[in-house]
Order: sequence, then C-alpha cells, then structure tokens
Amino acid sequence: MEDFWEKVWDWVKSIALALVLALFIRTFFVQAYKIPSGSMIPTLLIGDHILVNKMVYGIRDPFTRRPILYHGRLPRRQEVVVFIYPLNRKLDFIKRVIGLPGDVIMIRNKRVYVNGKLLREPYVQHTDPRVYPLREVCVRDPFSVSGSLCRDNFGPVRVPPGYIFVMGDNRDESYDSRFWGFVPLRDLKGKAFLIYFSWDPRTFHIRWRRIGKLIH
Repeated sequence: MEDFWEKVWDWVKSIALALVLALFIRTFFVQAYKIPSGSMIPTLLIGDHILVNKMVYGIRDPFTRRPILYHGRLPRRQEVVVFIYPLNRKLDFIKRVIGLPGDVIMIRNKRVYVNGKLLREPYVQHTDPRVYPLREVCVRDPFSVSGSLCRDNFGPVRVPPGYIFVMGDNRDESYDSRFWGFVPLRDLKGKAFLIYFSWDPRTFHIRWRRIGKLIH
C-alpha cells in the first residue's frame, strides 16, 4: 500500500512540475494563438494557429508590463506582432508594424508613406476598389473620426516616443491604428513567427500546406 501512495505522489509531482513549466514557458517564452478574424489575410487566415516569440521584445511582468531581467529589442518595421488592444486590455490583437517611434505616417489613395517615402508592401491586399476622399479632419485629427472616413487618406501623423503604428494586411477590412491610435511598446506581447496548424472553418478541412509556414 505504501508503494502505491509513493507512486501516486510521484505522479502528482510530475504533473504539477509539467504544469508549472508549461505556464512558465507560456508566460515568458512562447505562446500559441488562434487567428479569429480576416484582418491579416492573406498572410494569416481565419483558423491559423500560430506561435509567438515572447522574448524578442523583452521579458515583462504580465501584470504591470514592466521589463524584468531582459529588455529585448525594438520591433522592426513590417514585423507581425501580437499586442494588448489599447481600447480593451482583455483582448490581444495581431497586426503588422508600420511606424516606429518618431516616424511620420501618411496614407494617400491607399498607399502608405513612411517619412515621406512610399512603403513597399507586397503582403497587402485590397478588397474595396473605392477610395475615400481626403478630408480636412483626416489630416487635422484623424483619430477623432469614426467609421471609414480616413481609411484610405490619413495623416500625416508622427508616432510618439514609446509607441508604434500598426495596420492589418487585409487593408480595407482591418480595424487598426488608423481608427484607434498608437500601441504602447510596453504592451507588445511578441513577434509571430510560425503557423503550426491551420483549420479551414468553412470546409472543415486541415490546410496542410500552411503547417510549418514561417510568418513574414
């Protein structure tokens, strides 16, 4: 009987250790996410399951968002990142970095300019042939406008220190920095780097060709 309880105790310890290690890795190193919307099509599809490197931008206290142990590096322009949604901190969003601190962002006729230079964006798709005309308010105070008024003609705006400007690859159907503003660097959760599984919710089939695909 004593041997039985020793085995049970060893089993409990092994399970507890595995859970602690999994939680530690998920909190500080790598985390899995599922893509719920189409804002990053064609780079990421609804039903893609991705892995996110949580160390690359530094290790942070998950409660205070203050850096601990390792500060990491700044994100690079055009990296795909996961972050805390500024208007609802219970949600995580995934978008592409377009503007870094100090950059001037301007959009004209759907084309993005960074510091006066056209940004080459081979990953972008446009689904709406309409172009919303440039309005005075889109230049003066674009973040105060609701709806799609400043979707295609925006700014210029300067990204403040400690923040980034993000946009979705499905440019005409993405709710991003054009509508709600900048993302604090402290709220970055990590860099998306790999699709480890993909399920098509329309056809109920596995997208085998997407498994193992690196995210660029």
